[in-house]
Amino acid sequence: MASLLHSKSPALSFSSTISSPSSLRSSVAAAFPARPYKLPAVQSKIREIFMPALSSTMTEGKIVSWTKSEGDVLSKGESVVVVESDKADMDVETFYGGILAAIVVNEGETAPVGAPIGLLAETEDEIAEAKIRAKGQSATPKLETSPPATTTSEAAAPAAPKVAGPIKIVATPYAKKLAKQHKIDINKVTGTGAFGRITPEDVEKAAGITKSIPAATAVAAPIPSAAAPAKASPTSFPDIPGSTVVPFTTMQIAVSKNMMESLSVPTFRVGYPVSTNALDALYEKVKPKGVTMTALLAKAAAMALAQHPVVNATCKDGKSFTYNSSINIAVAVAINGGLITPVLQDADKLDLYLLSQKWKELVDKARAKQLQPHEYNSGTFTLSNLGMFGVDRFDAILPPGQGAIMAVGASKPTVVSDSEGFFFVKNKMLVNVTADHRIIYGADLAAFLQTFSKIVENPESLTM
Repeated sequence: MASLLHSKSPALSFSSTISSPSSLRSSVAAAFPARPYKLPAVQSKIREIFMPALSSTMTEGKIVSWTKSEGDVLSKGESVVVVESDKADMDVETFYGGILAAIVVNEGETAPVGAPIGLLAETEDEIAEAKIRAKGQSATPKLETSPPATTTSEAAAPAAPKVAGPIKIVATPYAKKLAKQHKIDINKVTGTGAFGRITPEDVEKAAGITKSIPAATAVAAPIPSAAAPAKASPTSFPDIPGSTVVPFTTMQIAVSKNMMESLSVPTFRVGYPVSTNALDALYEKVKPKGVTMTALLAKAAAMALAQHPVVNATCKDGKSFTYNSSINIAVAVAINGGLITPVLQDADKLDLYLLSQKWKELVDKARAKQLQPHEYNSGTFTLSNLGMFGVDRFDAILPPGQGAIMAVGASKPTVVSDSEGFFFVKNKMLVNVTADHRIIYGADLAAFLQTFSKIVENPESLTM
């Protein structure tokens, strides 16, 4: 046994070292040398809270209010800020837990989608570093609007905050790829993007790459100079004494953009008179049960669309059109400071009373600016009703991404005659439909309006 022990561990001697622990440890260390072990570096985790894209058309957002203050401890999924998008005010949740170390974009200010609006620290020790980083990010947009520096020494002054602390370099993925290709130290590149973000153009500039200007562009350059007076014409209107300039709200900017986009679509309009005596009688019966005229018209339109799916179709690329599987009726609603179109999804499948209840909920949420994106951007057909204001007829502008929109006027007593020449009075309303002529033709709209008229004039099917 002794020989066996000595053969396996010759450096150990139980006879002489058992009384000396230090000698024993030395012997063990010699027999089993320790492997080098490197402790993992503990890096600070300061995460950015980004401006989210709350809708497909949103390019920037406005901070309505911060529901949390700097220094508050947040849990994952907790609401931290309220953002005004182009359609609604929405609570934004944090994806991580931690401490709200710094607010980069204050209440009432705007930021582009994807830009950092706040910084989240994992521990209290990282709050100071986060505040330094926040100052570096918030200073960037201010530099863009400041007057240009006149001397080299003055231009170098804003660069001083970069060495004040471990500020994180924020760059786009493509910029990082370019920096690696051209062997450029991205930490030494000055970002000109939103909140100091490094763009591919910044990396190309640092690498000395200049993009050549096409000859056609150079030749055409002098032409705009001749047209310069035409560009200046919008600002040549005289100012009216006492007038006040009011900037668009975020919602009004979105509406303006959508209306301009609609001008690129070739549209046409078809009007049709519809008798409403039977519909008016039905409305008086169901009104005490909470049913609105809007719900009745939306239901009638949905039932007609089910028989004419091309009117519910969409042309998105100018090369094809899509038959939508759902009939989602968007209804225009005027709210304070803008216009929004809450959507009654699957309106053809809901009964009249459930549809009316759903409509009331959507209107309440719209006026409180609490609609979710899918509740206002999923429409396949739009209904605009000005009949309650006594308007007898009007034309509606086609919303982007839809095939048609129906404009409904007021129902008014009208003198009509029958086949035998007798005169009598009927309530009639004029319906005008604006449609995308790339996918919907005149015969399609005429057939759809005939079906819609039959449903309205015989409305028993609306309550089934």
